[in-house]
Amino acid sequence: MGSVGAGENGSAGSVRNKNRAVESEVNDDGFNDSPTGYQYPSEIRGKSDRRFYVFACAVLASLNTVLLGYDVGVMSGAIIFIQEDLKITEVQTEVLVGCLSVVSLFGSLVGGRTSDIIGRKWTMASGSIVFQVGVTVMTFADSFQALMIGRLLTGVGIGIGAVITSVYIAEISPSISRGSLTSFPEIFVNIGILLGYVSNYAFSGLSVHINWRVMLGVGILPSTLIGLALFVIPESPRWLVMQNRVNEARLVLFKTNGDESKVEERLTEIQLAAGVGNNAQKEGEKAVWRKLLSPSPSLRWMLITGIGLQCFQQLTGTEALVYYSPEIFKDAGIKGNSNLLAATVAVGFVKTIFVLVATFLLDKLGRKPLLYISTIGMTICLFSVGVSLSLLKGGVAGAASGLAVLSVCGTLAFFSIGIAPICWVLTSEIFPLRYRAQAVALGAAANRVCSGLVSMSFLSVSRTITVAGTFFVFATMSALSVAFVHLVVPETKGKSLEQIESLFQDHCSWKGGYVEIEDVEEHVHH
Repeated sequence: MGSVGAGENGSAGSVRNKNRAVESEVNDDGFNDSPTGYQYPSEIRGKSDRRFYVFACAVLASLNTVLLGYDVGVMSGAIIFIQEDLKITEVQTEVLVGCLSVVSLFGSLVGGRTSDIIGRKWTMASGSIVFQVGVTVMTFADSFQALMIGRLLTGVGIGIGAVITSVYIAEISPSISRGSLTSFPEIFVNIGILLGYVSNYAFSGLSVHINWRVMLGVGILPSTLIGLALFVIPESPRWLVMQNRVNEARLVLFKTNGDESKVEERLTEIQLAAGVGNNAQKEGEKAVWRKLLSPSPSLRWMLITGIGLQCFQQLTGTEALVYYSPEIFKDAGIKGNSNLLAATVAVGFVKTIFVLVATFLLDKLGRKPLLYISTIGMTICLFSVGVSLSLLKGGVAGAASGLAVLSVCGTLAFFSIGIAPICWVLTSEIFPLRYRAQAVALGAAANRVCSGLVSMSFLSVSRTITVAGTFFVFATMSALSVAFVHLVVPETKGKSLEQIESLFQDHCSWKGGYVEIEDVEEHVHH
């Protein structure tokens, strides 16, 4: 596992010696002297400059997730016109909508492996290229088969790029702001969803043969911005350490953390976690997947936490709620395509506003309190959706219709303030460096499988047990997620990635899900 515990003092010394050797090489590069003894560059010294630099990197990297959000949002409206134009069946509709989630899991698995080989940011670039090709094919499709080919490519591209975004941001962010910054991908997912809804509404007045093609084609624009962003953002310092590019990692840490006195300490922790210069490096050369499939007790607990959260995020049905919101609002009594699409724009605003609220609260309240608020609130609102739709089917209109719309918005609000961003924040920070990219990819694959199952079966299940009955099932899953959060999920607020790894070395010391930071620091440094 690469524990950062007491038994590694000798290897820590070898890492420090290597650091001194690297310093002697860099001291000739013309950088200004620093009180720490290392000559850091002078162009980024102000705290505000460094904060802006990290913020900009997080924003630019998060553009990747706009692609996923836009696809989810735009398909909810475009599918109405695709059905009318290409005359596809209900089963084909379910397959077209839901297959992206299933296919993107393959992209996620590929992305995890690729990011360990070519780096985090170039993995995001490759995903963007595949996505552009897929969107182009869909835009000019004249049959269901051509649409499916484009949809498959789009899914692979989203899987490759999006899975590594949260890992990249977690690895460049200082501990104090990592929660907020790592939630940026979820913000941009919601911005993408909102843009998709707005696109649906804006282009719905065009002819049926043209409007859905324009809606889908606009999705190429964010992926173009991603390509430009890659010339600005740095590579992950933790990936650079894994490649023995310690010099470059040190400079990135200095630019993003800014505290010269702690850069060397943090670098040493990363090198120990990565197994640079000691026997752990040999261990790290073994197949990572073998370790993940036959994990140690602490790694198993991390996998349960990460994959469990990813599954519950989707099994509560919120993505189906977004995909099929026009159908749900139709059941709630809203009539006309324009009115239905306008209602979905309101849903997009709710999701975006509340995920922004979560960004400000993540590093103040912590992960676990927000998860409690989110899962309990979702359980109540999902149950309320089921009750209101049951009343509507029973002939009780008026208040029941308003309650259904409010409950849908409430569900997505509670989803966005908690489990939506936090599942990605936690899975990006709990895994050891050597396994992080592929473990997060495994969690993302589980997320996509659950999303696909829900999206591809929602219409069929709703026909069998009614839409209201389906939401009662989602409410039950949400109630189970409350118990999962209480029993399994720890608090990671304010801890470095290396401290969190040590936290899982002895999960029995958790006190109701919380661990004192002093206890973790003592484990790391002694």
